[in-house]
Amino acid sequence: MRSRALATAGLLIGMLLSLIDQTVVAIALPDIVADVGGMDAIGWIVTSYVLASTATGALYGRVSDRFGCRAVFVTGIAIFMTGSALCGMSQTIGQLIAARALQGVGAGALFVLPTIALSELYPPRTRSRVQGFTGGVFALAGVGGPLAGGAITDAVGWRWIFYVNLPLGLLAMALAAFAPRLPRAGGDGKVDVLGAVLLAGAVVSLLLASIAGTLAFVVLAALFVWWERRAANPLLPPRLFTDRVLRVALPATALLGALLGGSIVYLPTYLQAAYGMGATQAGLALNPYVLTFVIVSFVAGARIGARFKPYLIAGSVIVTLGFALLSLLDPGVPYAVLAVEAGVLGVGFGLLMQNLVVVAQNAVPPADLAAAGSAVVSIRGLGLSLGVAAFGSLLTQRLHGHPPTPRATAAAIPDALTWGIPVALALVALMTLLPRSAPKEPSTSPASPRYSETS
Repeated sequence: MRSRALATAGLLIGMLLSLIDQTVVAIALPDIVADVGGMDAIGWIVTSYVLASTATGALYGRVSDRFGCRAVFVTGIAIFMTGSALCGMSQTIGQLIAARALQGVGAGALFVLPTIALSELYPPRTRSRVQGFTGGVFALAGVGGPLAGGAITDAVGWRWIFYVNLPLGLLAMALAAFAPRLPRAGGDGKVDVLGAVLLAGAVVSLLLASIAGTLAFVVLAALFVWWERRAANPLLPPRLFTDRVLRVALPATALLGALLGGSIVYLPTYLQAAYGMGATQAGLALNPYVLTFVIVSFVAGARIGARFKPYLIAGSVIVTLGFALLSLLDPGVPYAVLAVEAGVLGVGFGLLMQNLVVVAQNAVPPADLAAAGSAVVSIRGLGLSLGVAAFGSLLTQRLHGHPPTPRATAAAIPDALTWGIPVALALVALMTLLPRSAPKEPSTSPASPRYSETS
């Protein structure tokens, strides 16, 4: 039990480290742009990070089968720390975006491997509760990221939000390196490198807002599907997409990621533009959003059980309501009103986030846990990337022809968030298509050959 607790702590700290770097940057965007320029590329500071982690996440899941969770996780932390140091030294927006992409390559391991490893460390009967912790970590990053980012940016400058990752990374690396109960190697040695390259190319092409990018995505996606049907050990086994639960859960996860990306990145900018808040104040002002996210995620993870559908439908309806309320904002609305509306959104996300992961994992046999976990987390990351890029594009369109003053930015952000309403309604529709309750849970246990007290 103690060894499992150590492994769990190491995994969750690593996940927190990677997640904080999404929200910590969101709160510092105005200061970053003021220093290195590039307002027209502001969304890519976040998108490049999430995009790289999404493109590599599924590969890390398969590589961990070959080399073991511990070795791959520690390698991911090392890459993440290198990217963090380069981010802090960046002098131009281009350098920063490239360094953020390198960070994201490392973060792909920190996003995906905890979800996979925890699902195999714990039996199905306790999986919802444990995965609820990861949802809480995600929301905790939403609390700690803005607060830490705001305080650090105001005190010593935005570059230190990257430099502080170095000691935190060393701590996470030490815990992961010495945790005696992480999944060990158990695969057949084959890694679908070509599938990973095709998937990464398709993901990158999808975010290029051009005709050439669209055509490249279509071609690469078709090649990826063709190859996965023939690969001996496919990155994303095609059988995953024939399951009636996953056929709904995976696209729903993408939509959820898009909605999350649009809100968590641009709400801090709205708080600073509309209310004249500093970075620290804006971080504190996000607490109604992220605290409800934390609380509901913990509670829902412990209680959802097999009858998950009512929770997921309720969460998607509440998210729709939250975006509808935020779309009505204007700079004259008191902050208290915004706090309530953001809290509504936090409740909806708390009901949905990790419960969709658990639903997907419980739908597959033990042999497919790693693949299913990678698919869900990677697709959520892809949705988040698309959401940040899409809402950023909408914001740029609203500001076209106008100087990006705080007043203009505050007026444009609610208009961009309006487009979250139809996306959230599509999420509601998908939730209604899920079966009423979970299928019979596959039998799995931490005593499987993937585990060793000394591995």
